[in-house]
Amino acid sequence: MMLCSLLSYMDRQILAVLAPTILHDTGLNAQSYGEIVSAFSIAYMLANPIWGSVLDYIGLRKGMTAAVAIWTAASTAHAWVSGFLGFSIARGVLGLGEGATFPGGLRTAMDSLPPDKQSRGIAIAYSGGSLGAIIAPVLVVPVAAAFGWRSAFLITGAMGTLWLLLWAALSRPPYLARHERKSEKIASLNPLERRFWALVASYSLGSIAIGPVLYLSPLYLNRVLKFSQADLGKVLWISPLGWEVGYFVWGWLFDRYAAQKDRPVFFFLLLAVLIMPFGFTGLIHSSALVLLMFFWCMFVTGGFQMLGMRTGARAYPGERTSSVAGVASGAWAAEAAVILPLTGRWFDQQRFDQIFWMVALVPMIGVLLWMWLSSSRKPAAA
Repeated sequence: MMLCSLLSYMDRQILAVLAPTILHDTGLNAQSYGEIVSAFSIAYMLANPIWGSVLDYIGLRKGMTAAVAIWTAASTAHAWVSGFLGFSIARGVLGLGEGATFPGGLRTAMDSLPPDKQSRGIAIAYSGGSLGAIIAPVLVVPVAAAFGWRSAFLITGAMGTLWLLLWAALSRPPYLARHERKSEKIASLNPLERRFWALVASYSLGSIAIGPVLYLSPLYLNRVLKFSQADLGKVLWISPLGWEVGYFVWGWLFDRYAAQKDRPVFFFLLLAVLIMPFGFTGLIHSSALVLLMFFWCMFVTGGFQMLGMRTGARAYPGERTSSVAGVASGAWAAEAAVILPLTGRWFDQQRFDQIFWMVALVPMIGVLLWMWLSSSRKPAAA
């Protein structure tokens, strides 16, 4: 599952890494770019809860095979598109397939590990995402420079094919249980329950930084701090490295100090406070310090993801675990679909401070909502 999330983030991150070159070659502006990314986010939003229910019903083996096959085809298709419509369709289908990534990862960790190791299990399964974002610029920038940006999408298509072959060999006992816990029918979580919205608030609002930092930071570094495309290939791993480190540091802390807690209020408030200094990023003129702020922001965001997903999973019975991840990731995608076109427009208008402060303050709103919604939550039921 770590390799699966690695593949998914490499596929989605290529567009961000090569954005300056692709926008230059195609004539697209930052707002159009934000709308193209939004097409992915909308499809991803819809696909996450659907895949969560499907995985709970048919199991990981069949579900993940279908999902990765769909997104591998979509990723490869990027090599043959050149305009707004073509990129939007390719990104949309990519989002439809990738919606299975985190529901599958959470289900594997929660089903396979005892409570005092589940946060680290989630960290391992999800860490491929940040690792893929680290690898993407290191791999694709030299390839794009030598063979053109379209060739980078062909490489990820080949990687997806290799993953499917590996999955076919390993997705069986003893690696997966012979008899998985499955739902008796395809069903979604009830949006009329407080625990549903507590999950949505803690995960989606706490993780708001992922879209702006991963998708717009290359443009900020290029246009404001004058990084070239070659320079970007040398530094774009820094933000996702903070994300990767955050997964494991916070995962260990939660396993150590919050393994049995249904309402880890202290940790949620701590994360919300720690991300607030990111709002001052627009006042910093040092490239090194800006990169450090991106690192710190994603480090804290990794903690929000681990805690939000772990807390949400504990609020529901085990056979609904994939659905929990589907709803959480879908809610984040819905949020990204709204804010990325907006932040893209702010970027074109050079309103950078508004972007940074939104990322810094929205997580606290999410934490306060979670505290209110979870305060009177009844014991989990089917």
